[in-house]
Amino acid sequence: MTLAFALVLTLSLLLKLWLTSRQVRHVAGHRDAVPAEFQSQISLEAHQKAARYTITKAQFGVLELAWGTALLLGWTLLGGLDLLNQGLAVVFSGGMTQQLALLGAFMLINGLLELPFSVYQTFVIEQRFGFNKTTRFLWFQDLLKSSVLSVVLGLPVAALVLWMMAATGAWWWLWTWCTWMGFNLLMLVLYPSWIAPWFNQFKPLENPELQSRVNALMSKCGFSAKGFYVMDGSRRSAHANAYFTGFGASKRVVFYDTLLAQLSPAEVDAVLAHELGHFKHKHIVKRIVSMFAISLLGFAALGWISQQAWFYTGLGVTPNLDSANDALALLLFAMTAPLVATFVGPLFSQLSRQHEFEADAFAIAQTSGADLRSALLKLYKDNASTLTPDPVYVKFYYSHPPASERLSRMAVPART
Repeated sequence: MTLAFALVLTLSLLLKLWLTSRQVRHVAGHRDAVPAEFQSQISLEAHQKAARYTITKAQFGVLELAWGTALLLGWTLLGGLDLLNQGLAVVFSGGMTQQLALLGAFMLINGLLELPFSVYQTFVIEQRFGFNKTTRFLWFQDLLKSSVLSVVLGLPVAALVLWMMAATGAWWWLWTWCTWMGFNLLMLVLYPSWIAPWFNQFKPLENPELQSRVNALMSKCGFSAKGFYVMDGSRRSAHANAYFTGFGASKRVVFYDTLLAQLSPAEVDAVLAHELGHFKHKHIVKRIVSMFAISLLGFAALGWISQQAWFYTGLGVTPNLDSANDALALLLFAMTAPLVATFVGPLFSQLSRQHEFEADAFAIAQTSGADLRSALLKLYKDNASTLTPDPVYVKFYYSHPPASERLSRMAVPART
């Protein structure tokens, strides 16, 4: 197990480094000239800013990757998780309390070790390129709220999962999977109305013209929503977005205030139509079903592997002999599963990009291709998204098609 883990970790690391180096070289090699099809809409200055932003994030990503790899090795083969587990065993003498303490202590320590990267990302990189709008107080407030939410929601769920692992026999993984999926569906209902407002202000859309247009578009497309809201995204970032969220009766349309400030009413229509396209083509349902299927495989794998002693010893952990190892199994599986995801990620990225093309086509059929193209160009520019990403990097990481591919499918003249 140790050799297999080291091999997969090495291959994953080398693959990610190779992809990042390709992205940096490709973007840097094309930063001195705007692609011909965008020269009338995107200035050289904006193009070069996007290149610098992309390269800076990619280089910072290498540091994050190196640190993440070091942490993974530290927790596993170098004995960090084993040391933490043995120490807590002395304090709590086994049982549910020890297992919850192990999960909580791991999350706290790992979160603190990763925290400097989040700080640098927000207050150095985003600040340097003019995107960060949050204050240190607001950032800390968000961190505190997220931590409280993790404890309030996560602790009971973790306790329930650990209880089911111990009490429901050999098929515990199936019952636990059902519970986990139920919790995720519940969050789809609760998040828009109860959780999101804890972090952002959501005010009803008050622009009469835009409200009338949005209502007409929703009716035309056969959709209804609980309401139309404007979110104060500008308190934290200059990035813009819009989304159609919720499930069942809790569905609502949300616009970032930054989006409304950048786009015309017709362009807002086109962006909303794109989001509605995802629902029309049942992309959200398909993604939920995919998540169900993948998580079922994951829980089934965990159900088998958690019973194998080599799973623990091969990852640097000595299994408990006189108490349950369920928390250890959850942590080790959560740490190692992303390595496998590295190699299957391109399949899901490709599916996501195809969904974006389908949503674009729906938006063009319902509104105007010229408006959608114009809106996307503004968003690419204002978000400093590079127009010249590396094609191989795109296949692995991009959930949305690059601008050249996306806009080339819109057979309409570009606005100036």
